[in-house]
This record gives sequence, C-alpha cells and structure tokens, in this order.
Amino acid sequence: MKTFRKILFWSHLVAGLISGLSIGIMCFTGTILAFEHELADWSERDARKVAVPADTTRLSIADLQRKLRETQPDFRATGLTLLNDPAAVVTFTAGRDGAVFANPYTGEFKQPASTKVHDFMHLMIDWHRFLGREGEQRPMGKLINGICNIAFFALAVTGLYLWMPRNWSWRGIKAVTFLNFKASGLARDFNWHNAIGFWSAPILIVLTLTAVPISFRWGGDLIYKIAGEEPPLRSAAGQAGPGGPANATPAFEIVRPSPDARPLPQDTLIASVQKDFPRWEQITVRTGGAQRGQRAGAPNTTATSPAQSAPAASAPTENPPAAPARPAPQPVTIIVRESDSLPRTATTTLTLNPFTGEVLKREGYADLSTARQIRSWTRYLHTGQALGWPGQLIAGLACLGGCFLVYTGFALSYRRFFKRRTAAK
Repeated sequence: MKTFRKILFWSHLVAGLISGLSIGIMCFTGTILAFEHELADWSERDARKVAVPADTTRLSIADLQRKLRETQPDFRATGLTLLNDPAAVVTFTAGRDGAVFANPYTGEFKQPASTKVHDFMHLMIDWHRFLGREGEQRPMGKLINGICNIAFFALAVTGLYLWMPRNWSWRGIKAVTFLNFKASGLARDFNWHNAIGFWSAPILIVLTLTAVPISFRWGGDLIYKIAGEEPPLRSAAGQAGPGGPANATPAFEIVRPSPDARPLPQDTLIASVQKDFPRWEQITVRTGGAQRGQRAGAPNTTATSPAQSAPAASAPTENPPAAPARPAPQPVTIIVRESDSLPRTATTTLTLNPFTGEVLKREGYADLSTARQIRSWTRYLHTGQALGWPGQLIAGLACLGGCFLVYTGFALSYRRFFKRRTAAK
C-alpha cells in the first residue's frame, strides 16, 4: 500500500511540474471567463439598455431594418436578437463579433463607449483555448492545453486519493479539509494544497472531462460511440458544433402562394413565436446577409472586366438581357430560449414558412439524440452555464482553487528539492 501511494505521489508531482504552467493559465483565465458574457454586457450597458418611455409603442422590425440600412449602409445584418425585457435593445448581428444596438422605441443605433472588457475577454479566451498562440500556431497551442487538461484531470483524481486523511479522526479530517489561516511556510502550503484540493477536485474533474470533447475530435466522437450513434460528419473547418452534427440542414422547398406574394412581416412571425412560448427569454432571428465568402458590406464584384460588366456603347443589343432570376424564397429560422430551460443554454429552433408562418421543422433539446443531448450538457457544463449563474459561480471558484493548487504545488516542490539542499549545505 505504501509503495502504491509513493508511486502515485511521484506521478502526481511530476505531472504537476510538467503541466503546471499551462494549468495555471487555464485556471486563471477560467476564473475570469466564468462570467464572461455578464461582465461584457454590464460594461456595454450604455448601449444595451434604454430608457422605457411612457408611450411604450415599439417600432416594427421592418422600420428598424430600414433605419439601419439608411444610417449604416455597409452593415450587413445576418441576424437579430430580442430579449424579454422592455429596457433591452434589439441587437443586429453580423458574423460572430459584429453587432449594432437599436433602441426599439426611437430607432436610434448605438455602439458602446468602450469595448475594453469585450476585447479583454477575447484575449482571455485565446489564452484559455490556444495558449495565446495566433495564426498557424493556434492548433499547437490548443494541443498543448488539451494534453495539459488531461494531465489536470489525472492530478485531480490522484489528488483526491492523496488528500484523503490517513487518520479518520476529527482532528485528522480537519487538518486536510479546512484552511488554516494561522499557519505559515511549509505548513501553510501543505494545508492549503490539501484543503483547497479536497473541495475543488470534484468540480475540476467535471470541468476537465467536459473540456476533452472541446479540445479533441476523438473526445466528441467517443460520446457518440458510447451512445451507440454514428459520429457526425465534419465540415471543411473540422467543426461539428457543440450540440450536434455539422451536416447541412435539409433544405425546404418554399412555394410562393402567388407571383406577387410577399413574406409575412417579421414582427408577425415573432409575435406568433412569443404566443407559443410564453416563457421566452431570448429570441434570435436569422436574417441572412452577405453571401458566403463575401465580407459583410463588400460589393459583389463578379465581373472580371468592364466589357463583361456592361455592354459596349457602340454595340447594339438585338436581344436585351433577361431580367435577373428571382431568388427562391428561403425559410425563416427562429431560435428561442426559455426562462425555465434545462440545461439553461438549451434552445428550440423553429423553421418557418415565410409566407404562412407554418412551422416546417421544430427541434428542441428533447428532439435531440442521446449523444447530442450529452454534448449539449458537456459543452456548457465546462463553463457552468448549463446550470445558470450558480453553476458559473461554482466553476469560477473551482478555477480559482486551481490557481492556488498550482501555486502551492510549485511551492511545496521548491521546498522539497531546493530547501533541503540548502539545509544540507
């Protein structure tokens, strides 16, 4: 038994020394990122919140879109988001980071006075996921952090065994499970390493396990195989998404009721969804935007020469060019998150006929396969968001505990290897 404990101890120590720096970075950034969105939203409250007037009549989405085109013609919105809060703005988005905030009562568009918190959070994400690497070095940074994350899992598991009190008396249990703020030096480092590890290790095991599918493709595929399902096909970028496969959603053929039929106003579609989801918290409408491969706001330059883009002035046109083909109508995608959803990040995606409002497809958490449900949990258990703010708080505290574990672990190792040599001399 003593030999096994000794082997486990030295394995724990060596793994911690090798991976400690990366683990420390992930724990530090994880502590900050626990409330990433809440902090970013709070810092941008000057643009995200409005004063609710006495006349609470809201402008239509069409009016807001028209004002957006007039005031910011280069902005090509790909979606819009509504919150169930009278003081919340309507957010028009373009891609992952582009956003414009619209006052739903006046049509005024605002940008936050400062984006420093938002930019800082992006920096923390880069260090948390990619070890601060950029460009072609990002995959290497992700691999290093992924391997060190697995080492952190092993450290948490072995630590639980090593931190168990050898003497199961109240005095022995108290010595390794409660912080001793009066101790100093070696006694303090030993006590803090054991006590913080004892309480944070179970949470850290969950955080490190749920990070494996994020870091490694085989981690996500393993969930599907355990559930008896085929792993999803990856896109060219190699991503399958947090909740399921990257396979393209089957296209719906929308029949135009008449040649001059126009789609229903988005407000009508949204009002219908709000009626069907009385506990809605957030509604996102995907509106399309710039063509794939085209930068939002960039002109569509498909002609290769002036001669191709316009007919020569001297050349008569016996057969005038046909009018451009009318684009085929596309379904409207609306994503709803409810206030009582579990996991808290679960959403319901509705695919609607733009002319009739008929629901062509409805996919919520209950409609997902077992593997996709598990992936929905694992992705957001890692951040704590799956359980709402209590889960985020617990995850943040566990990451903070991980920072102390790295510090005390290095301190104990230093005292073991260097203090003894100094004393021997």
